[in-house]
This record gives sequence, structure tokens and C-alpha cells, in this order.
Amino acid sequence: MPDTSPINYHPLRQPTRREFLWQAGGGLGGLVLASMLANENALAQSGPNKKLHHPAKAKRVVQFFMAGAASHIDLFDFKPELIKRHGQPSDFGEHVEAFQDGLGPWLRPVWDFKPYGQTGKMLGEPVAALGNVVDDIAFVHNMVSKSGVHSTATLLQATGFLLPGFPGAGCWVSYGLGSMNDNLPTFVVMPDHRGMPSNGVKNWDAAFLPAEHSGTMIFPGTEAPVADLFPHKSAKYISPQSEAAAQKLMAEINHAHAAKREGDQRLEGRIRSYELAAKMQLAAPEALNLKAEPEHVLKLYGLDRGAREWPKEINDDEETFHFAQKCLTARRLLERGVRFIQIWSGNDNSFPRRNWDSHENIKQDHGPLATGMARGCAAFIQDLKQRGLLEDTIILWTTEFGRMPSSQGGTGRDHNPFCFTNWLCGGGIKGGVTYGESDEFGYKPLDRKRPTEVYDIHATIMHLLGIDHEELTVYHNGIQRRLTDVHGRVLKPLLD
Repeated sequence: MPDTSPINYHPLRQPTRREFLWQAGGGLGGLVLASMLANENALAQSGPNKKLHHPAKAKRVVQFFMAGAASHIDLFDFKPELIKRHGQPSDFGEHVEAFQDGLGPWLRPVWDFKPYGQTGKMLGEPVAALGNVVDDIAFVHNMVSKSGVHSTATLLQATGFLLPGFPGAGCWVSYGLGSMNDNLPTFVVMPDHRGMPSNGVKNWDAAFLPAEHSGTMIFPGTEAPVADLFPHKSAKYISPQSEAAAQKLMAEINHAHAAKREGDQRLEGRIRSYELAAKMQLAAPEALNLKAEPEHVLKLYGLDRGAREWPKEINDDEETFHFAQKCLTARRLLERGVRFIQIWSGNDNSFPRRNWDSHENIKQDHGPLATGMARGCAAFIQDLKQRGLLEDTIILWTTEFGRMPSSQGGTGRDHNPFCFTNWLCGGGIKGGVTYGESDEFGYKPLDRKRPTEVYDIHATIMHLLGIDHEELTVYHNGIQRRLTDVHGRVLKPLLD
């Protein structure tokens, strides 16, 4: 009887991996079955690191990204000298190329600062909620960027490169360590509810890494948190039987295509996405159901209003509500094995805008955003800590650059790529410390010869995950590429 399957199988030829799976299980079902029956440890080591370089202190990473450039000198980096010189003409002692000529008089911090925790860390009023966990946090005040332009500076912090076409940090972690679960993505991205950041998906795209390591977008609290996971409610003609038939046909077409293109990672990634989508149809609704949380947890995050009856219009507490939703969703995903989570804040291009790019009015923009962020982050850290998750979860708070100590239009601040703040927590990070200082104005690092760059932050995170950042490489276009390019040093004073 002639072979009518979509592959040209010959008994004297060793079958390809895909042909073997097809014969064993039949199309997509066979692939899913093979995946489910695979050894869990083999799945966890799907990246190139079959063995960690050294014992890891952390398993997971959460990155909070304040898009638009959060002002370090109004939130975390207290500068009494600005209070003394408020309103005086700014003098930087050198020529300054400002993004929008925002070189007006010195502008004091727009909020008062107070000491918090046993360390007495000074925090601005909008981020006072972080005072409850400040002794768990390590601050880095001498960060510098290579660009004062949002698009390139955002890419630098997200991917380690100024230009598009490079994998996001979460992609590298996924590639190096593999998955800790079968039913959810390894790398999850939660964009701001108002819009996408500069560069959009390029910030978390896998680029030249296998496509399966790209970030998966999730929008908590919406009608469809994961786009296209289920048929649209208007598509009533789709039945479980017709969907299964369509998946089978798609598997046959993909298999016939793949049989002629062994090792094509694009199709491999597409097939893996179908496998994952099938599993997520069961796992995602449960993982994203925040109302399953007990009342005391919802209260911790500020989501308990009206006995869980969350209003559509939340007015003054809008930022807290949306940011807290993402934080609580992140905790639920971490518990279920998601390896890297990226949470974005402040992407609003309307006018008057609500984002961190506060050229016009720091108080108006930063106030609600920073308050909501601080409440959500503080609850998130406390929640992880009480569940024993903080000790092996790294938290990184970042932004693309800082803001100038001089004023713009009297109440705003211009871009400052010369200095800004990051903070880290958990996963082997020593809490209650400050690494690196800025000068008396928060304009540049105090030690200009040894600033901290994103490569150093990435190298430190990789180190805590058990990876040598110089060894996790991929040969692409004639060069061994890595997350930290040709830079990066582990910030040992931050290590616990």
C-alpha cells in the first residue's frame, strides 16, 4: 500500500526527529504528547547551558520598567544641594547638550524626602510605600546611558544594545536556563494598559535566538488577557471538533514543510507556540484569575475595594489599581514556573500625557505614577517574602535614563542620560545598601571614571542565576553575541 502520509518515510533511512514524532503520535497531538512525556529535567535544560557555571542563588527575574525616564532626584536620590540652590541659574561647569534645552534654574526635589527603615534611606513622598521594604533593596545611583533618546535608550536597557535586532534580556534568560513549566511561557511581558513602549515588541523579541524565547504579552484585567488564545465570542461557528480538525491540518502542513527544512528554527518556534497555546488554554485562565486570591492578599495590593467588586472607573487610584494588578499577576505566574517577567509603566502618548517623560510637570505626571508603582512594588516584595519566593527571585527596577537637576518650563525636567537610578531586591541581592553615588546635583556619577552601566546590571543578574555572562553566547553574523556585548562586570558589593 502506498504511503499517503504527508512525509516521504523510507524504512531504510533514519527518520528525522519530526518524522519519528509524527509516526509515534500523529501531527500536533503527537508533538504535544511527546512534550508531555519528555523528561522534565531535559525540558528545563533546553538552552545551551546543560550545566550551570556556578551554583545559582536565583531562579527567576522580575523587571519593572518605567518608560519615559523616571526622575531619580525626585524619588530616590536625595540632593540637599538642590534645595539650597533652588531657583538659582544652573551651572554645570561644562557645556551640556540638553534634549529640549531644559537648562533652566536649579529645581529642588518637588516632594519632601524622609528617612525610612533601619538604614534611614531617604525616599521622596510618592514612593513612601517602599519604606516598608527599603531594607530589602539595594540602590544603584550612578547609572549612565549611552543615549538620551527614548527609543535607543529603552532598547539599551531592555536588550543591551542601542539598535534593534537583539534579543531582550528575558529571551537570553529563557534561552540559557529553559522553562520551569510546561503550560505557561518562560518569558512574560505585561505592557502598560495605555499603550506600548518605544520600539514595541522589539524590546522583548528573541531576534536571532530561537523564536520560542520571545516574550509573551499578557494584559491582566482585560477581557482577553492573552490575545487570540481563544476564538472570539462572535465566532460561534467554531466548535471543539472544527478547531481540532484545523489544528490537525495545520500540523500536517507544517510537518510537510519542516520535513524539507530540517533545523529551521522559525517553524520550530511556530510549532512550539501552537503546543504552548493548547496548554495555556487550560493553564492561563486559572493563573490569571486574581479574584481567586484571599481577601487579605487583595487588601495587601489595594485590590480589595468593595469586597472584590472592582469598578470600571477607578479615578484617583487608577495607577495603583492597574499596577497592582500586574504585580499580583506576576506573583501568581512566578509560583507557576514563569522564569522572567517584565512589567511596563507609563506608556501614554496622549496630551496632557500620563507617563514618566515629565518635560512639562514632574509633580503632575510622576505623582500618581510613582505612588501606584511604589504601592504595587512594596506589596509584591512583601508577598514574595512571606511565601519564601523572594530569596530566589531577583527584582530589578529600571528606566531608560534620568532627569536633569535643572528645570524645564519651571515645573518639568529634561532628559538626563548622564545619571539615573536602578534598584534591585531579592535573589541573592544584599538589602539595605547603596552602590555608587551621584554628584551633589544628581547630574553625573560622583566618580565619573567608574559609572555603572546596564551591562553591569545584566552581568550581576546572570551571575545570580548561575550563568557566566561571558559564556552565554550565540554565533550570529560572524560574531559571538551575548547580552552584555563586550562589556559587563559583576557588582559584587550588591551580592549577599
